[in-house]
Amino acid sequence: MIRVLLADDQSLVRAGFRALLDAQPDIEVVAEAADGERAVRTVRELRPDVVLMDIRMPVLDGLAATRRITGDDGLRDVRVVMLTTFELDEYVFEAIRSGASGFLVKDTEPEELLRAVRAVVDGDALLSPGVTRRLIAEFAARSKEPAALPELARLTEREREVTALVGIGLSNEEIARRLVVSPLTAKTHVSRTMVKLGARDRAQLVVLAYESGLVRPGWLG
Repeated sequence: MIRVLLADDQSLVRAGFRALLDAQPDIEVVAEAADGERAVRTVRELRPDVVLMDIRMPVLDGLAATRRITGDDGLRDVRVVMLTTFELDEYVFEAIRSGASGFLVKDTEPEELLRAVRAVVDGDALLSPGVTRRLIAEFAARSKEPAALPELARLTEREREVTALVGIGLSNEEIARRLVVSPLTAKTHVSRTMVKLGARDRAQLVVLAYESGLVRPGWLG
């Protein structure tokens, strides 16, 4: 059973998400929170698998709440998905950098919400290739020289290649086609790379790929 916490200051939004999620045989909403402070406290108490976190909330906003959750080693298995009104919300960049596993627009289709909850539990990032490319473009606009990342030395040449392909927004299936391997092999490479680099999930792998210089702005196409 996938345990979900809903954090949003709008009760109507929470009610709609709860009705949808609780109707699924493998998903359970274990709690709700109307502000970021309460969301953090509840996560520490209940340790849900997934937090659906609104970006704009009173007392403590969703971005600050996400930092507290992802910065707590005891909550490493908790996945945070940011909820935003607009796909290009200015806070999305910082949310991913802070450890969020991805984001959803609030008017997303019900099937997409359900897929998203299940995907992040499996360790996938909730970022479409197009969104990933925009995220990297944002890094390109803000970045300085790539930072030295000693952990890269732990990667094999194939793992470095796979990391770069994740960084430009390719899915496991697309990576498999590019490298002429099976999707399972591609997924294995991605998983091993995340372990070696200490990335919580695919979203953080995108961040590391860009910040380390494995991905360059000119690759965006």
